[in-house]
Amino acid sequence: MADWNPALYRRFEDERTRPAAELLARVPLVGGSARAIFAVDLGCGPGNSTELLVKRFPQARVVGVDNSASMLASARERLPGAEFVESDIADWSPAPGEAPDLLFANASLQWVPDHAELLPRLFGLLAPGGVLAVQMPDNWQEPSHRLMREVARDPAWAAQIGDAERLRTPLLGIARYYDVLAPLAAEVDVWHTIYQHRMADAGAIVQWLSSTGLRPFVDPLSDAQRAGFLAEYGRRIDAAYPPRADGQRLLAFPRFFLVARKAQDSAP
Repeated sequence: MADWNPALYRRFEDERTRPAAELLARVPLVGGSARAIFAVDLGCGPGNSTELLVKRFPQARVVGVDNSASMLASARERLPGAEFVESDIADWSPAPGEAPDLLFANASLQWVPDHAELLPRLFGLLAPGGVLAVQMPDNWQEPSHRLMREVARDPAWAAQIGDAERLRTPLLGIARYYDVLAPLAAEVDVWHTIYQHRMADAGAIVQWLSSTGLRPFVDPLSDAQRAGFLAEYGRRIDAAYPPRADGQRLLAFPRFFLVARKAQDSAP
């Protein structure tokens, strides 16, 4: 895919940061302890979630990891005191001898395959007592994403886009994630939240998704094809998300949350 667009991503930053804040609120770590913690933001984007970690743990060493050079440039400008590393989450590991106290992944692991192997690997990198905290969109069956796949099957774009069902890692299901980590962890907390975001119109919904979920669909297209795809997608979105009593649209956005804590006597 083409590189991410930080400015487009930040247009709905408050809505994108809210789940990260709610995830962090459930992390059972206390800031200001005698030993400064080591926290890593996996898929840090433009640094909005990293900033939450810096504020929650002001004495911590905070490292942001992302595979987008443009997102990292934006994050470094935002948080010059934090560390940022360009790397794929699937390949990232801390330096030898280092073990994070917190691995925080807000809306990033849905782009990384093989969750049944990935999450235990990440969990195994933690220091004793460390925490793996994950939030992922669970909206693949929502109208917003079903319509992407429907439009992608149109002959005008199907050849360029390919198999639309393979454009994002399928989630395992909340019980399966629990089963993957429960044998390894001292405690696993999983939950599901459906946000209802107020959007001005159908165009705002398309704009929101243009910086994330729509990217694998439109990136392979020419400029003309992209314009046609987005016009047709916008028409269907307008019908799927009608105006409410105040003229606003409600974008239902389910998200899955997971917080797993390592036992204090576990080896990193």
